Amino acid sequence: MTRVRTYLDYNASAPLRPAAREAVLAALDAPGNASSVHAEGRRARTIIEGAREQVAALVGATPSEVVFTSGATEANNCVMAAGWAAICVADIEHDSVLAPARASGAEIIKLPVSTDGVVGLAAAREALAEAVSRHQDARRVLLSVMMANNETGVIQPVAKAGNMARDLGIQFHVDAVQGVGRLPFQFSDIGADTLTISAHKLGGPRGVGALIVGDGNNLPALVRGGGQERRRRGGTENVAGIAGFGAAAAEVQRECERSSERLQVLRDMLEAGVMRETPAAVIIGRNVARIANTSCIAMPGKPSETLVIRMDLDGIAISSGAACTSGKIGENTVLAAMGLDASITGSAVRVSLGAGTTDDDVTAFLAAWKKAAGGTALAA
Repeated sequence: MTRVRTYLDYNASAPLRPAAREAVLAALDAPGNASSVHAEGRRARTIIEGAREQVAALVGATPSEVVFTSGATEANNCVMAAGWAAICVADIEHDSVLAPARASGAEIIKLPVSTDGVVGLAAAREALAEAVSRHQDARRVLLSVMMANNETGVIQPVAKAGNMARDLGIQFHVDAVQGVGRLPFQFSDIGADTLTISAHKLGGPRGVGALIVGDGNNLPALVRGGGQERRRRGGTENVAGIAGFGAAAAEVQRECERSSERLQVLRDMLEAGVMRETPAAVIIGRNVARIANTSCIAMPGKPSETLVIRMDLDGIAISSGAACTSGKIGENTVLAAMGLDASITGSAVRVSLGAGTTDDDVTAFLAAWKKAAGGTALAA
């Protein structure tokens, strides 16, 4: 008999929604190239533009501002590679922002981070003003702040960052991968010039995402060789993936507020149980605002990799950090950037809930957690 598993790694990837699956399958039966003018091509184009409207509605953008990509990593790379003189960014950002920023040749200005994981904008203002003066072109200076951290769930002050960027005349980018569908916002209201999201975090298919580019922004294309996506992203469109993305976006928009309330109740129940079973545990970011589905738990003396393995063997899927790095042994850079002690950074795991999470899942997690994290220290 197959053992029932409990999936609590939604920040890595959410299970495919039935509506998204149906949209993908229907689109696979549309053989036309969306750039062709015949009936089959027009059908494919209709699918894409319908999904563009659904994604735009989710983030409060206009359809003309939505550029479909292969995912948020490509979209973030597109922004970071746009020829900036200086980029201001914190070490808690996702590596799809940090790596291309460091490789861009731009001057890197570090955003400070509090021990609770919130970026310090006031401390960065003077450095940004100096960068504008030094490079003599405010439009070539970029500030990049994620909406919510993927490991801790800590919500970042993006609206304040947008106001600061406008005051200084610089460009502002938001990686909203973990915030979209979990926090209410409008692209037009947060002051961002560009914003990135990913379909599979919402229950859409993997391999598709979107770059939101404010109308009038002349951000250069990263992928050239075709006129697709208003010449911002060359190549034949992933019609099936885009269709599934649109279907997932439409569902998430309808359920966002209700879902967040339900998940916060479950997360609070889970964290209360963790502290009851293992009083030495540390809930990272507990003192500041977090997205409702995420809990980053450290158990000093218990290596995070071992905890993840023991939980997995007991049928519980969690992670020890970002999915793109969780299989690698090394320092947790997000928690290190927060100035946390090695006993915390080396023992932290991420639990992330989603649309399919139930009370029974929390109960199963707590039973497995008591076995994995309780008792004597685990060997490294």
